[in-house]
Amino acid sequence: MSYGVLFGTGSILVLMTAITVAVTYIDAGEMNMPIALGIAGVKATLVALFFMHLRWDRPFNGLVLVASIVFAVLLMIFVLMDTGQNAPSVFKGNAPKVQELLSIDAPGAPIAEQSQIP
Repeated sequence: MSYGVLFGTGSILVLMTAITVAVTYIDAGEMNMPIALGIAGVKATLVALFFMHLRWDRPFNGLVLVASIVFAVLLMIFVLMDTGQNAPSVFKGNAPKVQELLSIDAPGAPIAEQSQIP
């Protein structure tokens, strides 16, 4: 493999990093995360193909990489499905017994309004 390919790939990765930083300043609403993940996916593909030499390696190694990515994505999908399933049972603020104890022990304590799951 020539140095030109390596430097060209490295330059593309640096350019895509600059694009990732620039995208953070653009408000695309709910599309911010898919855009960032898409750019990260392209960058990871370039690293795997050229710097990990999968482009010139046996096809089985590429199959193992793709299969591991598919299983990781499936794991994330199942975790997100479980999170969505349990979202209605998340308390807004403190749990009732905790708030009762706080009201007795620390009457001026603020009520926690933050929830980990919107």
